[in-house]
Amino acid sequence: MASSGKVKICLLGATFATNNMGVGALTAGAIETVLHTFPDAEIWLLDYGIKHTVYRHFSNGRTIPVELINLRFSKKIFLKNNVAFLLFIALLIRLIPFKKLRARAYLLNPYLKRINEAVIFAAISGGDSFSDIYGMGRLMYVSLPQFLALLMQKELVILPQTIGPFKSRMAKSVAGFILGRAKAIYSRDREALKEIGLLSQGGRLAGKLRFSYDLGFVLAPVKPGKFIMNGNVMLRRADRPVVGVNISGLLLMGGYTRDNMFGLKSDYRELSNEIIRLIMDKGACVLLVPHVFGADGESDMTACEKIYAGLEPVYGSRIAIVRGEYNPGEIKYVIGQCDFFIGARMHACIAALSQNIPAVSIAYSRKFRGVLQTIGMDALVADPRTMDKEEILRIVSGSFENRRVLSEQLALKMPEVKKTVCSMMGDIYTQPLDGKALGDAGSSDH
Repeated sequence: MASSGKVKICLLGATFATNNMGVGALTAGAIETVLHTFPDAEIWLLDYGIKHTVYRHFSNGRTIPVELINLRFSKKIFLKNNVAFLLFIALLIRLIPFKKLRARAYLLNPYLKRINEAVIFAAISGGDSFSDIYGMGRLMYVSLPQFLALLMQKELVILPQTIGPFKSRMAKSVAGFILGRAKAIYSRDREALKEIGLLSQGGRLAGKLRFSYDLGFVLAPVKPGKFIMNGNVMLRRADRPVVGVNISGLLLMGGYTRDNMFGLKSDYRELSNEIIRLIMDKGACVLLVPHVFGADGESDMTACEKIYAGLEPVYGSRIAIVRGEYNPGEIKYVIGQCDFFIGARMHACIAALSQNIPAVSIAYSRKFRGVLQTIGMDALVADPRTMDKEEILRIVSGSFENRRVLSEQLALKMPEVKKTVCSMMGDIYTQPLDGKALGDAGSSDH
């Protein structure tokens, strides 16, 4: 248990137990943002998991314990940490008219007791899952913990993410309910703020809407203890530029529906091969970099291996592949060894851009353009949903040739980006005292 002087903050839709380094980067970035304003904060993850876990986050020479309060999303409805069961119990407690009696009632369930100790709840929703673009099930999966926080009359902050689009009426209702009760709503996309505002009736969201750059920009690179690479591309830096290429397993398998779910105009595998051939023709070496690990179809490791197997007999030592598994900071360090980057995972591109490395994004959703536009790099977005192969290759070619100028522009922009992200929580809350935030913060009781 933390001392009374520590503010307790729950991060929702954030996890380190993932093969997706983008989600891990957002989680680490959120922790850094919290620590910048509340250096002694006790930070928990309120997310789904089989067992209770305590992770270790390294920040400025410190080791920060980050506890997972593990919810269950299960048909076993009466599990004491089943999210539906907790929502039902919290609803019953909410009906109790007396504050002190409600506080005692939370003690009857160890999970509700722990959750109730937190002062601030901050939602990430996996970065882009607060939408029905991946289906209504995914939206409810990330929304239920937010419903729980609101039902327990806690302050909810929506951290910078891609909010929407919402196609169905039900999705719009869910989003409107949560956003209408949030304390502050951050978008990492300035244009999306207008669309979010349309969800409100009577303009009730207008005073809550704010912009901040993506949390992944403040993730610190960490040199891997062990770096496994097949090939010697990195040894050739003095002779040739090294271009990192991230191949998306999700796109290679055709999306979750496996039938070109995102409506790409070109075959993704063929497009990836053409991009690499273009880079090779310019005298560069290529390093294939996964950003989602694991062995399933969505894994970038599997996708990179397929591309590597087809091109290594042609290009030999000029193409290499990153193998092994890494945490978000370590894979960011690997990406930082490149001179130029091309990726279909947005946070792989952010890992490059935040280190002043120009990165062309092979976009499959609007989030790419929205995020890169905020740093003046939207010209680096190659969208295969709307562009043909030749247009994408022109963007890659022109950006590669202009990489030094682009790198200088990024070097000028990144200090402001990182400062803005780090100061975000401080824009809402003042320094905590006795576990409660002063100023306009503090838990509500209404």
